Amino acid sequence: MQHSLNRLKAKLNMEKKLIVCVDDEQIVLTSLVGQLGNTFGNRFLYETFTEPEEAWEFIDETYAEGMDVHLIICDWLMPRMRGDEFMVRVHKRFPEVKMIMLSGQADNESVERARREANLLKFIAKPWEKTELMQEVETALEVS
Repeated sequence: MQHSLNRLKAKLNMEKKLIVCVDDEQIVLTSLVGQLGNTFGNRFLYETFTEPEEAWEFIDETYAEGMDVHLIICDWLMPRMRGDEFMVRVHKRFPEVKMIMLSGQADNESVERARREANLLKFIAKPWEKTELMQEVETALEVS
């Protein structure tokens, strides 16, 4: 994890905003980061995690190093921790982080909980429409 943070620190010194993507399926992360890269190029930095706990450690260490996470794009249905639980946990410690939830299976109660307790910006159903998701990312990161 430290190697990743050192690499990130060097990149963040260039004043780029950081997007953290969390989904238990690597193929979804690959697709998501591919679309982000095709849309925004190297305007933002992207870190991906298949485990919410690893993402939490990374976010915690990132802030401990004096850097910020600007946006989290997170799946809802993941082993060991649902996306709404993860987002609430992050929001309690780092309330300035913007959040977008992606899911093909989230129930309304979980989405509403994320809106209420984690200040969820947007819920987007999988498979997502690229234009909609990229517009939400643009809006989230230009406002922050």
